[in-house]
Amino acid sequence: CLQTCDNRLRSDYERPSCTGKGNDRGSGVKPPVRPSRSCRAVDMGCAVSTAADKEAAERSKKIDRDLRADGERQAREVKLLLLGAGESGKSTIVKQMKIIHESGYTADECKLYRPVVHSNTIQSLLAIIRAMGQLKIDFKDPSRADDARQFFTVAGATSSQECEITPELASLMKRLWQDPGVQHCFARSREYQLNDSASYYLNALDRISQPSYTPTQQDVLRTRVKTTGIVETHFVFKELHFKMFDVGGQRSERKKWIHCFEGVTAIIFCVALSGYDLVLAEDEEMNRMIESMKLFDSICNNKWFVETSIILFLNKKDLFEEKITRSPLTICFPEYTGSNTYEEAAAYIQMKFESLNKRRDTKEIYTHFTCATDTNNIQFVFDAVTDVIIKNNLKDCGLF
Repeated sequence: CLQTCDNRLRSDYERPSCTGKGNDRGSGVKPPVRPSRSCRAVDMGCAVSTAADKEAAERSKKIDRDLRADGERQAREVKLLLLGAGESGKSTIVKQMKIIHESGYTADECKLYRPVVHSNTIQSLLAIIRAMGQLKIDFKDPSRADDARQFFTVAGATSSQECEITPELASLMKRLWQDPGVQHCFARSREYQLNDSASYYLNALDRISQPSYTPTQQDVLRTRVKTTGIVETHFVFKELHFKMFDVGGQRSERKKWIHCFEGVTAIIFCVALSGYDLVLAEDEEMNRMIESMKLFDSICNNKWFVETSIILFLNKKDLFEEKITRSPLTICFPEYTGSNTYEEAAAYIQMKFESLNKRRDTKEIYTHFTCATDTNNIQFVFDAVTDVIIKNNLKDCGLF
């Protein structure tokens, strides 16, 4: 457009003047030159066009920057789905994330768990005493029967939200808990439903019944509240932004999992090793370990999770190690011919789960033995899990 303007200027300069005497080149005086209207219009059009181009270029650069930032943000966002059957330790893992990555529970938050601790303790002792009737086990001291009736009366008049173990109630509960008949029934807890933390709380009755009692971090970890719906937790670790979803493990809750599936980075599947000789609370004909295997099979080989990392937590290894010496693995796996030692029995269970992977040639299962109530163990394991996630993310980007 500048060339066009220059040509028109030249044309105006060389055109005969209005006096009819030519352009008076010889006089040494040049007539004033004014660009034509068309030239001025072209010049203005060029300026407008150039400004518009610059604005469009800036918009394009901003879009590119926003896309890059969004891509980097998405690359640093990790969506973890915690799956597993009921009472496999998923919610305890979530609590550990708060302790490890969010400075733990404040004193005020711990105080909120006091009624839960007291309720769990009372419900555990109630379950044991009820089971004594079912299993035909008597109190060693006949006077404990009166204590039991008094305990049932007090417990029945208290709601779980207002639950409080007073020093007087604690004294009553201690007498019951220390009775040899109650201890014998507790030893047979695989024959009925009992909270894993029953002995932990019942052995701490003096401490947890004090008027000034505030639950410790470990007390909070041991609490049991059935998860209904979906619980979402956010935290940052190794410059990654984690979103962890804990969903109810009971059969009635599993239909809600589908809402969490989209865009999942990895699945942490929790199995209670100690469940090999227990039955489900919701189906007393179904062994807990077998139920976990069926569920793991459906998740591991699901077409929607072909590209999703599967991390297997064989949890409650502490309870399993204590139990395996007195309760044989053949209760769950009749074909098992190994010894009832922790190492051999745990390795067999690991093999049984990993063999369910129908894509083992192309898809690896990352297995860890865990104790969800052990903060150091979970911190170590989760560090390894994060490294796997980072490595797989780099693979997806073609950088590994």
